[in-house]
Amino acid sequence: MNEKKSWEEFFNLEAPAYDNNVFTRNTVQEADFLIEELGLEPGASVLDVGCGTGRHAIELAKRGYRVTGVDLSAGMLCEAEKKAKAAGVSVNWIYCDATEFSLDGQFDAAICLCEGAFGLLGSSDEAIEQPLAILGNISRALKPKAKSLFTVLNGLSMIRKHTQEDVEQDRFDPLTISEVSQCAPAGTHPKMAVRERAFVPTELVLLFRLAGMKVLNIWGGTAGSWKKAKIDLDEIEIMIVAQKTARPADPTA
Repeated sequence: MNEKKSWEEFFNLEAPAYDNNVFTRNTVQEADFLIEELGLEPGASVLDVGCGTGRHAIELAKRGYRVTGVDLSAGMLCEAEKKAKAAGVSVNWIYCDATEFSLDGQFDAAICLCEGAFGLLGSSDEAIEQPLAILGNISRALKPKAKSLFTVLNGLSMIRKHTQEDVEQDRFDPLTISEVSQCAPAGTHPKMAVRERAFVPTELVLLFRLAGMKVLNIWGGTAGSWKKAKIDLDEIEIMIVAQKTARPADPTA
């Protein structure tokens, strides 16, 4: 299978059942958290990258924010559009790979949650260039000093759960902090091999800096239990709050 299509196919199959996942149940509280941490003023414009079925985008739109959602899965966006219509809100949905969109300087804030694009690798995607491309696109889409909030897989946890046998069997790559696992979309379809990338805090600070964003806070951030707390080594996700700087850092300086 074309590597760029593996995650797209997975989410197309997963889309009808996605909102049945346990971690999707705290959307209202998570929207409250986003509004506070991003300092969203009434009517602010928000970019949701890897928006999926639109649970955060739609909740924010219901509160009067102007939201654009980007996702590579037509199936996910179809579900999002149905939900937005049922909620009586309008969201600008864009069908696009997060490494390729261009919406320069339009947004007051951005979110990229629950591994929505960031860290979802194709079989031969470069483990630095892929996330950096996404960060660069998001950074360019933000207005000066605008904030962003991400939740990404916790590399500390991923390292701790794997063994040397996993390394030898190519289930875990310690050089890229990535794993290949077998997942069944919607719990009913045949399992598919998918590749996910996790991150450690120090590299996140550097990646964001290279993309023109300054990391303000890094917390534990697993979906369903967001909190301003130190990272738990066995927690699934990390949360990053960042702010756009004047220009990207020069790595040679």
